[in-house]
Amino acid sequence: MGTARTSRTPLPGIGVRYDLTTREHRRLSVVAHRDGSRTLSAYREDDPDACALSVQLTGGEADALAGALKPTHQSPSLLSTTELGLVAERVSLPSTSHWNGRLLGDTRMRTETGVSIVAVLRRADAIPSPGPGFRLAGGDTLIVIGTREGVDAAAAILGRE
Repeated sequence: MGTARTSRTPLPGIGVRYDLTTREHRRLSVVAHRDGSRTLSAYREDDPDACALSVQLTGGEADALAGALKPTHQSPSLLSTTELGLVAERVSLPSTSHWNGRLLGDTRMRTETGVSIVAVLRRADAIPSPGPGFRLAGGDTLIVIGTREGVDAAAAILGRE
């Protein structure tokens, strides 16, 4: 199985063109314009110099497409994964949660799920390493690290009404 070949070509006054030739010998290009917009082009299989499709994208549309192409797109709350089988993810605490207004230690989160809560995002503030005496509030977003199963269990506990 072949690997993709890429190249980068500066386009003075315009931006940069990135070319990709896939393992199936299909040619794609993206022109990154100086204003943040992008032009995505795909070339004909029978004539790699003939453009079969050209799409103009705004910067926001290009970001959305790039996000869809990333392997983490299946979960907007997923922050990262490791080869060790750990994930870092955002878990929201609904205002209807049983834990709204209660202490973090009362959830027994680490004991029950094995996850670590490394931070809590509350409005514009980030509270790193909250201890067991930290009082949870509806709308909090907890940054948790653990196994996929542990993070799913933590989300279920926090969502309990």
